Amino acid sequence: MTKSSRIYLDHAATTPLRPEARAAMEEGFAMWANPSSPHAEGRRARAALEDARERMKAALGWEGEVIFTSGASEAAEIGFAADTYMSEIASAVEHDAVLSQVWSDHRIPVLPDGAINLVALGENESLQGLAEGSNTYRVVAVQHVNSETGNRQNIGFAGELTHDHGAALLVDCAQSAGKFPLPQIADIAIVSAHKFGGPVGVGALLVKNFAMLKASGGQERGYRRGTENLPGVLGMIAALEACAEPYIAPEVLEPLDAFASEVRALGGEWLSDRLSDPTPYIRAIAMPGLSAQAQLMRFDAQGIAISQGSACSSGTMKRSHVLTAMGVPDEIADRTIRVSFGWTTTRADVERFCETWLAMARQAA
Repeated sequence: MTKSSRIYLDHAATTPLRPEARAAMEEGFAMWANPSSPHAEGRRARAALEDARERMKAALGWEGEVIFTSGASEAAEIGFAADTYMSEIASAVEHDAVLSQVWSDHRIPVLPDGAINLVALGENESLQGLAEGSNTYRVVAVQHVNSETGNRQNIGFAGELTHDHGAALLVDCAQSAGKFPLPQIADIAIVSAHKFGGPVGVGALLVKNFAMLKASGGQERGYRRGTENLPGVLGMIAALEACAEPYIAPEVLEPLDAFASEVRALGGEWLSDRLSDPTPYIRAIAMPGLSAQAQLMRFDAQGIAISQGSACSSGTMKRSHVLTAMGVPDEIADRTIRVSFGWTTTRADVERFCETWLAMARQAA
């Protein structure tokens, strides 16, 4: 099987690099110098970096500050690292990079449809009783689009509740930036370039006020360590500006409607049926009679790349914490795969995946 015949349906993990991003990176390599250097080359690099910062704000409609990072995980670490925080709170379905920053008893449950339990959030003891005039505050982290199910949270409601309690809202936009409007109610937002066709190893932390963060290094206004990745930043901005509206033409994903009906008829589970607000670009599907690990191997042998849950944790073969938090039975969770679509996905790719899944399911029955 040739490389060109393979179908890549794991875009939620890493979307292929856009040509606009590749060209911008080549420009960055040609002018690369440490943007903090005082010589002419350094000043030129600094000017390009600052221009990219303004372009990112414009592309996302963001009126606050931008800190360039090595990706979403570093952005989360910076976003949570502040002496002024009393406590950090997060929904139970956040990415591991966020959950690792939060005590287990500060995790807010979700409803069976994947939506954050706003009643539980409002009643959480860690969110209560902030003294008026206090110089400390709490941060609540909520993922905009879930990386395993594609469910979209109601960030507006979560933000209003969070702000009513005097807390700050951190929104993980890794899976939504470039696809959906950035929720402007966020106080802090996380962006990852390779989710929308930018290069791997670069991202951004958006923050409305630098005073919310703790200075920890000499770069990026003193809020991170390490020299900025100018080629990566330029590639990220070019990819973001190339994102279309809608992100994928609707006709590309049309075969999924009939496919979902066939999945249900065969006794499979179309997990979007459970979700409060399923988005079109990530789908979770449980096949009857075959484990997710077995499906991954069989799809790979057929030249189709898919995943089981989040790519950052799927290598551990642990049961999905997202599906567990939603109350999905273990026997369904263990048979659930994730497929995700990006700017290179074609209708033929979707049709071939659907045909392969159905043939595999009938054989396993």
